[in-house]
Amino acid sequence: MQVRGWCALFLIALAPATSPASASFLAPTTASLTSREHQVWASPLRDSKFAAMLRTAGASCEASEPPEPLATPNPLLDVAEPNSRVSVSFIIGTDGRVHSPFILQSAGPGQDRTVLDTVRCWRYRPAMCNGAATDTEAKVEFSSR
Repeated sequence: MQVRGWCALFLIALAPATSPASASFLAPTTASLTSREHQVWASPLRDSKFAAMLRTAGASCEASEPPEPLATPNPLLDVAEPNSRVSVSFIIGTDGRVHSPFILQSAGPGQDRTVLDTVRCWRYRPAMCNGAATDTEAKVEFSSR
């Protein structure tokens, strides 16, 4: 029973000594993680190319709007390979989710997997044709410059 008492007293005495050190040790890491997260989740302007809207037979699209990106974080590409490019094509569905992404230009299996995993999480406001949501194809290119 006395061993527990001594352990508790030791931990109480040790806590103030370690708290400031651990807080100052974690502060730079937390700040860099926060800035990195902001960089990743920032909504960058990309040179996205949207294909003509898919139409059903006999229907014409008199009033159309392209898809609008809502959440499109950058993939964390490997900086060790400068000038590598990955080009990906995908369908933006009527639900605003990315469907059927595939690689058009590869930069290696690791880079390709990173891009595909990231693109699958993207969300858009779907393209509109005469006020109704419609599927559309998009192509995006990434580079690790």
